Amino acid sequence: MSSSQKPCRVAILGATGLVGRTMLQVLEERNFPATEIVPLASRRSAGQTVTFQGREFVIREPSAEAFRGVDIALFSAGASASREWAPVAAAEGAVVIDNSSAYRMEEGVPLVVPEVNPEAIFRLDGTAEKIIANPNCSTIQMVVVLKPLMERYGLRRVIVSTYQSVTGKGKAGRDALESELAGERQEEFTHFHQIAFNAVPQIDVFTDNGYTKEEMKMVNETRKIMGDPSLSVSPTTVRIPVYGGHGESLNIELEKGFDIGEVKALLAGSPGIVLQDDPSARVYPMPLTSYEKDEVFVGRIRPDYWHPNTLNLWIVADNLRKGAATNAVQIAEVVLAGKP
Repeated sequence: MSSSQKPCRVAILGATGLVGRTMLQVLEERNFPATEIVPLASRRSAGQTVTFQGREFVIREPSAEAFRGVDIALFSAGASASREWAPVAAAEGAVVIDNSSAYRMEEGVPLVVPEVNPEAIFRLDGTAEKIIANPNCSTIQMVVVLKPLMERYGLRRVIVSTYQSVTGKGKAGRDALESELAGERQEEFTHFHQIAFNAVPQIDVFTDNGYTKEEMKMVNETRKIMGDPSLSVSPTTVRIPVYGGHGESLNIELEKGFDIGEVKALLAGSPGIVLQDDPSARVYPMPLTSYEKDEVFVGRIRPDYWHPNTLNLWIVADNLRKGAATNAVQIAEVVLAGKP
């Protein structure tokens, strides 16, 4: 932590969910200077406790009073809760870092991945914005890799296919897979179809253009984060039966030619990236090896021999950590530091 970061009160809305609990874990692991945790959740969880740095904190229902005196509010309770409570928390003086889709594409609300666009957190006067959006998990890991490539070679087009963990749908997604594997009868499939022993090429509902909402998030959020509203992004998102870690196959068309060794060195030296690329030794990123880690893992880097200036590569990141909780905490660290 930076020496300029001061102790603060941190609220977590959605403290009992998978991402909320991971936020607590990440705050503790990164020695975030929280003097007090204010855990918030629905009425059915109120009165229970969470533990942070050996201390127990009682879960409360959200209210204006609950946000009073809070410096940082981490939200992970869904878009409707964020729309209701983010303005309240901001009015009480908190900087809200929202993990839902509620504010991501709203004009004037920064959509931030700290390795990519930390400067977006701050206004012209140097103060932090009151509401900051955390991108979609699949978008986060992709733009961490695209950023250094864009700066070095320029970027024309990205074709991405995702292989997303059931925990991308939270506890319900994980529980659905477990119940299916146990042979329990399903009244309604959480993932639209059976997910056990299957791959479902639908995440979220379809839009009129034939793409799902999840796919359009990857298009629109990437353009906003990268600062290029015309960037060509063509996604297909797929749910697979793994518990943690999203994989993505990327075909990236660059504006300039490249040397594969230089690309590997560039990515290996970029913030938040770990290179795992030795196919002869069967070393490449996998969900199991990314589990409970904060970096984006990159491998299978090779040229597309059939299209000029184009790369193929494979990336994996823990969707509950870098794809959600860790990215939010990293934003909070930048806010406290007072500069990108």
